Amino acid sequence: MKYTIACFMAFLVAGEVLAQNKSEVALTAKINNILRKMTLEEKIQMLHGNALFSSAGVPRFGIPELTCDDGPLGVREEIKRFDWASANWTTDSATFLPNGSAIAATWNPAMAHKYGVVIGEEANARQKNIMLAPAFNICRMPLCGRTYEYYSEDPYLNSQLAIQSVKGIQSQHVAACIKHFAANNQELNRDSVNTIVDERALREIYFPAFKAAVQQGNAYTVMSAYNKLNGYWCSENDFLLNKVLKNEWGFKGAVMSDWSGVHHTVAAANNGLDIEMGSSGPYDQWYFAKPLLAAVKSGQVSVKTIDDKVRRILWLIYHTSMSSNHSTGSIATPAHAKAAYDIASESIVLLKNDAHLLPLKVNNIRSIAVIGDNAVRRFALGGYGAGVKAQHEITALEGIKSRFGKTASVTFAQGYKANYLANNTDAQNAGYDQPDQMLIDQAVALAKTTDIAILCIGSNREFESEGHDRKNLKLPFGEQELVNAVSAANPNTIIVIMAGAPYDLNQIKKSNHTIVWSWFNGSEAGNALADVLKGIVNPSGRLPFTFPVSLGDSPATALNTYPGNNMTADYKEGILVGYRWYDTKNIDPLYCFGYGLSYTNFTYSDLVTNKKVYKRGDKITVSLKVKNTGAVAGKEVVQFYISKLNSTVLRPGKELKAFKKIMIAPGQTAPVLINIAINDLAYFNDKLKNWMIEPGQYKILAAASSRDIRQTATFNIK
Repeated sequence: MKYTIACFMAFLVAGEVLAQNKSEVALTAKINNILRKMTLEEKIQMLHGNALFSSAGVPRFGIPELTCDDGPLGVREEIKRFDWASANWTTDSATFLPNGSAIAATWNPAMAHKYGVVIGEEANARQKNIMLAPAFNICRMPLCGRTYEYYSEDPYLNSQLAIQSVKGIQSQHVAACIKHFAANNQELNRDSVNTIVDERALREIYFPAFKAAVQQGNAYTVMSAYNKLNGYWCSENDFLLNKVLKNEWGFKGAVMSDWSGVHHTVAAANNGLDIEMGSSGPYDQWYFAKPLLAAVKSGQVSVKTIDDKVRRILWLIYHTSMSSNHSTGSIATPAHAKAAYDIASESIVLLKNDAHLLPLKVNNIRSIAVIGDNAVRRFALGGYGAGVKAQHEITALEGIKSRFGKTASVTFAQGYKANYLANNTDAQNAGYDQPDQMLIDQAVALAKTTDIAILCIGSNREFESEGHDRKNLKLPFGEQELVNAVSAANPNTIIVIMAGAPYDLNQIKKSNHTIVWSWFNGSEAGNALADVLKGIVNPSGRLPFTFPVSLGDSPATALNTYPGNNMTADYKEGILVGYRWYDTKNIDPLYCFGYGLSYTNFTYSDLVTNKKVYKRGDKITVSLKVKNTGAVAGKEVVQFYISKLNSTVLRPGKELKAFKKIMIAPGQTAPVLINIAINDLAYFNDKLKNWMIEPGQYKILAAASSRDIRQTATFNIK
């Protein structure tokens, strides 16, 4: 019977593949037929923007414009066709989705897929063919202004999330535009810096998520980064766009520039860029407009090269706006709000609960002081970069009132002023980091009168912003002074930090017993936070990046490679990014990669591999038992790291190679079964330009975080 079912399933799969192949063959023929009839001028018009967020179609063949929009937090409000001013629509309110590092903190690819589906459905409702998301550059150093927008410091975690984000978006016949390719890891001097990265680091750290999004997610578009990579602008980088992306990885779609990220006509055209986008006209003067037409006529760029670009764009259009069964989409629906809530509630990280104050025991609480500007701040908009005109956004104060207001009085004090604007000069922002004593005094007076104080601090979308990096890890707005004063006034103070990147929490970790990390967590942020505080949700978020004790511990700072000298940033740390650096150099972090607490406890046992000796091409089947030894159900993120023992080449102390998030009822034991491909344990040999699997002994580590190893087992590779 099993054999019959297996044969039937194989027949169905083979039939589906055959049908897809026939469909692609037919599409190729259709595209080639159109290409033969197009004029050179019509082709060139398709290769550059004709407005802020669109490029031309071919009306006489019924080929529509390509339309795109930001972005990573949701579909941005409609702007005017030719400038950044609001179009003043009343129908463009959208769902604000949790930021990238929040999605990464869920350690749950299913949440990334939910995010993608919402993005795709809302893009369709707004008739957008391409969404400029997801963004998942590696978090190389903690000060980057777009860390909140990206995922994590680990290529494997990034890959698993990127695949599902892309699949979710494109399930709605909307193109995902994965960005920014590649090695765009700082905002300071982003449009001029030359990043020097050895090929091993590119292959092992900076490329994997892009490769996975292309080969496993089938991403339709890729955005080239602003920076130079090893001496060549990313928008005209033959190694990056032609050799690796298109030839080696088999990318079928179109490469588009970041806005105004093109520098030359011939070099960009010949080295892999397909669409030039930008922020202002005259559009016919852009590099890929009249200058490109002239370059083709003079023989500097071949017609064959132009045809390849147009063919890719037509392929993209036939998979999006001209695809069959194209959905009309939906926007800001209750289902989308529920998806935003699900992501947010799984992203929140419990950093400390030494007094077991959480979850709050409602029957014993009659009064709650909610303190801090972030308790009433909305994060959908702000800073330089894409935001969302959110249909609604529940603040922390609103969420806490809705969950606790029936049994306790909930009162508010501002505590600090967030006097900082991303577009201001340093002089205009001067004094932003100074405490406001009057507001602190008011907060202290309130905290003294209540059973519980919930102190909402951290950052905001002005302070963490595209276009600039932070100058240090210090908490802004004089928040530390506020924390000290309120904690002294009320022994039952809960610190809630809302931010998208690491900060200096040394003093808070030392002095405060209860710390919760939230994010720029979307339309349902306040409800998700309140449900975690109340215990309706058992926190299961885990940190997607390392929090250093000091900035000097971070590799880019330790090696003096940030922001770079003479507009050159030499990535001297190579493959030792994030926890790989801290582990290999034996540097203790403040909070390690993968860290997060729960309201219950888990024990690990019986880690075994299916064999003791493997060869190239094999798969390791790893089994483990995880028991919930506490009194409440909870989700555990089981992390599997691999360590090469006695390596003859530089290897990190450990590398994440698998993870699984599982819900376990109290007192129950759950089996965990995962596969790790031996080929995924290879390192890239710079000299031979090839992946090598080093023979010898390896260790597999089953862990609750990169520093909390629960079980180990060894195996060998022949």
